[in-house]
Amino acid sequence: MREPIKDKGRLEHILESINNIFEFAENKTFEQICQDKMCYYAIVYQLVVIGEAANMLTNDFRNEHPLTPWREIIAMRNFIVHGYNMVDKNEVMSVIENDLHILKNNITAYIEEMNVAQ
Repeated sequence: MREPIKDKGRLEHILESINNIFEFAENKTFEQICQDKMCYYAIVYQLVVIGEAANMLTNDFRNEHPLTPWREIIAMRNFIVHGYNMVDKNEVMSVIENDLHILKNNITAYIEEMNVAQ
């Protein structure tokens, strides 16, 4: 059984991975990221970490925060891990450009809620 007390740590892992992605992609174009294999695969790995940490959150926590698309986050992790040869670089960049800022704001708010509750 997953422990609620560990949810905060998992959220911190998600936030750290998001920050890593933003750092890796900073001041780089889509083409530069795709040409730099180390950078691209570092970003993809961080997406896997985000999905794995989301999957390890308690069901209660995920159910209490339905505005975050947990299933989609976990599904992306599963697709990257199991369909690694079919990962679309455009989709990866779309997540960075369109989804991660929102996710970062949500995760930051959840961590702050937990800090206040303690």
